[in-house]
Amino acid sequence: MSESTEPETVIITGASAGIGRATARAFGERGAKVGLLARGEDGLEEAKREIERSGGEAVTVPTDVAEMSQVENAAEIVTAEFGPIDVWVNCAMTTVFSEVKEMDADEYRRVTEVTYLGYVHGTMAALERMRPRDEGTIVQVGSALAYRGIPLQSAYCASKHAIKGFTESLRTELIHDDSNIDVTMVHLPGMNTTQFTWVENRLPKKPQPVPPIYQPEVAADAIIWATHHNRRELYVGKPTLKTILGEKLVPWYLDRALAKEGYAGQLTDEPADPDSESNLWEPVSGDHGAHGPFDERATQRSYQLWVTTHRKEVALLGVGCLLAGANLLWNAIQSRRANPKR
Repeated sequence: MSESTEPETVIITGASAGIGRATARAFGERGAKVGLLARGEDGLEEAKREIERSGGEAVTVPTDVAEMSQVENAAEIVTAEFGPIDVWVNCAMTTVFSEVKEMDADEYRRVTEVTYLGYVHGTMAALERMRPRDEGTIVQVGSALAYRGIPLQSAYCASKHAIKGFTESLRTELIHDDSNIDVTMVHLPGMNTTQFTWVENRLPKKPQPVPPIYQPEVAADAIIWATHHNRRELYVGKPTLKTILGEKLVPWYLDRALAKEGYAGQLTDEPADPDSESNLWEPVSGDHGAHGPFDERATQRSYQLWVTTHRKEVALLGVGCLLAGANLLWNAIQSRRANPKR
């Protein structure tokens, strides 16, 4: 999808907090008309105010993406308010931090319904409205964990793997149909989001993203870029690239490394609060913003992301360096010939 001077109509699921919230704010700063979908009404309303303060427009629709009827209703409300959908960003998620042996079937079902089927529902609603116009962009917010499962997050990893498989199937069908609808996945590293303050946690300590940790604005920048550049997949952060390459090349090594280090890497030094609220079944009240509790440790930029989104510039720089090096070498050879050693 090419960039346009007209305001885009964008729908974002999981828009009340975390990456969805940062992405909604980023679209609002571009003057977009944004449909905000999530369960948490307090966060939705504050996200709307942020967008309006930055010059965009927004409408909030409290939505549980696990329910297809609610997603369809939200899509109808947003299109009635703002017109045809240009971009749909699937970002809603929930999870449980737990070993498999401590999980129960209802928890797996719930995580799957939100984190995987929520993407399916959003994609289906988007396609229904994009196909008649044969244009639009669907962005699936993925993860390095779509390629590599890690301990303590089996439900989430399984859902991200499923999203990847679903998206690949859809992409082949769109190519077969010669469709102009774009679909892309943006795979993320550990992010400083609010999920770590309200996640269902069965561990002795509070959870954390796998370091190094990135701010949600890094993800938002990547999602905005992916919206306007038809890239099949976009990897964000050096850890994502290393994880995906490691899984392709030495999966047996990752099995053992994660068995040894994967537990401690996801835990803080703080004991878990047995009375903390979880958003697995119901939204946690209040506005929680985009950032989690790791601001002091999180980085605001990804050099790897800059390189992968500036391939032409990097290629030209590389060619320039080669030419400069060749020129220096040629001058050295000519100088040696003009002044041979006696």
